[in-house]
Amino acid sequence: MANLFTRIRDSISQDLHEVLDKKEQKNPLSVLNHYLRQCEQEAEKVRKLVERQYLLKEEFTREYREAEQLAEKRKYQAEVASKAGESDLYEFALKEQVHYEERLERIRNSRNEAERHLTELEQKYEEMKHKLKDMHIKRMELMGRENIARANHRINKVLESGSYDSKSFSKFDEMEDYLDRLENKVNSEYYRNTIDSRITQLEKQANVSENSL
Repeated sequence: MANLFTRIRDSISQDLHEVLDKKEQKNPLSVLNHYLRQCEQEAEKVRKLVERQYLLKEEFTREYREAEQLAEKRKYQAEVASKAGESDLYEFALKEQVHYEERLERIRNSRNEAERHLTELEQKYEEMKHKLKDMHIKRMELMGRENIARANHRINKVLESGSYDSKSFSKFDEMEDYLDRLENKVNSEYYRNTIDSRITQLEKQANVSENSL
């Protein structure tokens, strides 16, 4: 039974990969957009981790300063108790001083490690931002290529006579015939009006000549 489930799982996984491969071949821009969104989400997570690491380093710094002040305070108190002959108070202050100095060393090491990790995270985050920028540029390049491909496809569809049926081209022919008829009509009317105007003028001149005789 376990082998059966394993074969079913592998078969489904294989089918899924085949679908994704076909989708990538069909629309690489869509796949790139999906991958880009995933990378942006991961980059945002890293940015938040960088911020948390920076806050952690600042917290270590505050703890270090506090422990340093307390160690100095207990050191001073131990000196005062020693001069006053207060052995019990001296022992307590000295013990506290040692405790805070040990804490200082521990915090110093932790802060140095936090700073080192912060530097590594910042560098990796910068690399991710560069990668994302390169991917954005790549997407724009693909969009440009896709636009050119679509434009050329439509241009070829118009220019290639085999891409339209006779009915589509008959519309162009009808339009050309209509424009030709319209042009001839305008020219004829202009010519006729010109002749009428010229004959009328000649008739007036003839009448004037007869009346003068």
